[in-house]
Amino acid sequence: MEKRVQFDFEIDFTNGGGIQGQEFRLDIAGDDISDQELAEYIVEDMRLLMVGEVRILNKKIIHEKHKRRSV
Repeated sequence: MEKRVQFDFEIDFTNGGGIQGQEFRLDIAGDDISDQELAEYIVEDMRLLMVGEVRILNKKIIHEKHKRRSV
């Protein structure tokens, strides 16, 4: 079975404001992903600019089929 990560996140922007997500899920290639790698993945994948602090919360690895197609 493939693995995904489920987590909450909070992102602050350097020009004010922020976004957050709850129970967000992403496909992962291996058995685990660091908070730093996950933060970088979110920022890049969502094409966010002027990002300040990124907080990853309540992270857990789940066994679930990947949702994205391999590119």
